[in-house]
Amino acid sequence: MYEIIPGILEKEWVEIEKKINLAKQFSKNIHVDVIDGKFAPNTTFLDPKPFAKYSNPSTGSGLFFEVHLMVEEPINYLKPFADAGFKRFLGHIEKMSDQIEFVAQGQLLGEVGLAIDGQTNLSAVKVPYEDLDTILIMAIKAGESGQMFSPEYLKKVEILRKAQDDTRADMRIEIDGGINDKTIIQAKNAGATRFIANSFIFNSQNPQAQYQLLQNQVLK
Repeated sequence: MYEIIPGILEKEWVEIEKKINLAKQFSKNIHVDVIDGKFAPNTTFLDPKPFAKYSNPSTGSGLFFEVHLMVEEPINYLKPFADAGFKRFLGHIEKMSDQIEFVAQGQLLGEVGLAIDGQTNLSAVKVPYEDLDTILIMAIKAGESGQMFSPEYLKKVEILRKAQDDTRADMRIEIDGGINDKTIIQAKNAGATRFIANSFIFNSQNPQAQYQLLQNQVLK
């Protein structure tokens, strides 16, 4: 029921590849942050093509990649990332002109969800929850890793969980930003079921042990 997914936010492919090779030792799922410099002031590696050798089952890797599109008009990134083997697409509503079309196009390519920045209200979501595979709630201001977790944003998770229960929507609630062995418990208690962890996993001497610690916390 609960998933811990290593998150990667990097400017250079060599750094991304290092983290993929670390993460694949303990996780088959990887979350990749893509930032275009318009959604947030920084920019990440934007070329999806190199990921193909890790996402293609014929290579023996067969990793499941989801892309977190912190970009202007994320719909324009769907096909290039799908062609590189990505299977889940999370687009931020703040720079999206047509949420319904993004979801419709994303459903043709894999799983699709909408992402909501920390200060954005849930009322900004214009797609019925039952039409989404996932909603991603940021527990920080989107765009930079290593920020402090903001527990006040968990209210949106609580509202989503109640709405999901009321509508019987089969939707995963994903939380991203500031996840560690303490905050993951708060996020779980609020109703999140999928947790993205970046700094807590990779800024350590033993990423696998950190990942296992997070798993242990949500299984308590």
